[in-house]
Amino acid sequence: MNKVQRALISLTDKSGIEEFARFLAEIDVEILSTGGTARKIRESGIKVTDVSEFTGFPEMLDGRVKTLHPLVHGGILNQRENPEHQRQCAEHSIRPIDIVAVNLYAFEKTVAKPDCTLPEAIENIDIGGPTLLRAAAKNFQDVTVIVDPADYPQVMREIRESGNTTLVTRFRLAVKVFQLTSAYDTTIARWLSGVDTAPNPYFQGR
Repeated sequence: MNKVQRALISLTDKSGIEEFARFLAEIDVEILSTGGTARKIRESGIKVTDVSEFTGFPEMLDGRVKTLHPLVHGGILNQRENPEHQRQCAEHSIRPIDIVAVNLYAFEKTVAKPDCTLPEAIENIDIGGPTLLRAAAKNFQDVTVIVDPADYPQVMREIRESGNTTLVTRFRLAVKVFQLTSAYDTTIARWLSGVDTAPNPYFQGR
């Protein structure tokens, strides 16, 4: 297994991120991040590269598009032992992303507010986060994916010992991703199915 070179971190729950990011920086792992997460890492005195700088493409549409880019998803999804994947990565200057630490917009917490509107709920449906997580989980053979800050210590311990996590750990973490995204989508579908469109001003005149 190759040594970890690059990590993408984009978090709603930022607990434990300073220690984890500092560990990555100390072992010369390039950290990519977005928005508030990048700011928090910088405030801790840790070097971080904005995803927009990494891709050469700005965040746009009020933050709806941040990480949806071939340089990001190609970096996550390429199979390191697949010669054709590596040829294409070289051709298109795609660099590997070996760790993805992401958690999702707090949709459930948002819609729990009694005054939550449909537009507010919609803006708290995470798109980039689940896409990053599913990509990383699909490629667990090569990528470590973290959705729970409680998993930082084990990931750090294994990387200290051998330069990367074990395949068993990566598989376990990938399973957690699909459990999370399944529950997340179920919550969204359940809440939206309860919206009564008839008296809702959002739908009037459209």
